[in-house]
Amino acid sequence: MQKKLIASSIALALTCAAGGALAAAPDWSKVPAKKITVFYPGVSPMEWITKGTEHGGAKGLRKGESCAACHDEEVADMGKKMVTGQKIEPHVIKGKAAAIPVSVQAANDGSNLYMRFSWKQPAGGGEKMDADNAVKLAFMLDDNKIERANLSGCWETCHQDVRTMPDVKDDKKTKYVKDGNVAGGKFYDLLQWTSKANKGRDGYIADKRVMEGGKALVEAKGEKKGDEWVVTFTRKLAGGGEGDIAMASGKTYNFGFAIHDDHTHGRFHHVSLGYTLGIDTKADITAGK
Repeated sequence: MQKKLIASSIALALTCAAGGALAAAPDWSKVPAKKITVFYPGVSPMEWITKGTEHGGAKGLRKGESCAACHDEEVADMGKKMVTGQKIEPHVIKGKAAAIPVSVQAANDGSNLYMRFSWKQPAGGGEKMDADNAVKLAFMLDDNKIERANLSGCWETCHQDVRTMPDVKDDKKTKYVKDGNVAGGKFYDLLQWTSKANKGRDGYIADKRVMEGGKALVEAKGEKKGDEWVVTFTRKLAGGGEGDIAMASGKTYNFGFAIHDDHTHGRFHHVSLGYTLGIDTKADITAGK
């Protein structure tokens, strides 16, 4: 009996030390929240943004001004223009929300990063592109290695030649980072939660999107209470797998997220602009202890 108790204690200690599944989530009522509105982006790939003849902010981007610096207060209006087909959207989905305000919270315990996303379910009614999943949520992290990631956010992975873009014949072409390379550190760390399985996937985006290989994800879970969704992630700061960024106290990372609402897939999601996530340091979103 005593040997079994000792063995159990050792196993428990090793699991806790590794930042494993026994990690306890923070008291979210005490964690500051930042309101970030995700919006419908229509057909606005990176090439459209950087082409000065079509996007007025291209000049500012070249001067080092971020997308959020110009558009943070007007994303809902931008989404309305695109969701209605007024601007750069040839495939209008009737009833689709223009934007979704999301409450984003972050914390860490020295071993794990905790992220919490909560929002009110908007009205829908569009075609069910993904019949299995009513909702998917994903967020991406960059360790300041991708060009312009601090300015454009995850838009750097969206290009005019990827699947579901108009006139694209290759339906297998996924999002990618130009000249992306995992070995060279030029990639986005990607975590995704899906509603049907109620669990997460741990991958990355480099020269293509890969939805596996990471070992940082401890847990991803979500639930809908009334008309509100709440999705939480627990991620080991140290990473440890392919496409996992090793995160550390005192550092900031480029951060963005997307929600596939109302059974959508591909480019028909709602996306955030680019923000910063700090571990125990000031940023747009700070994950404090």
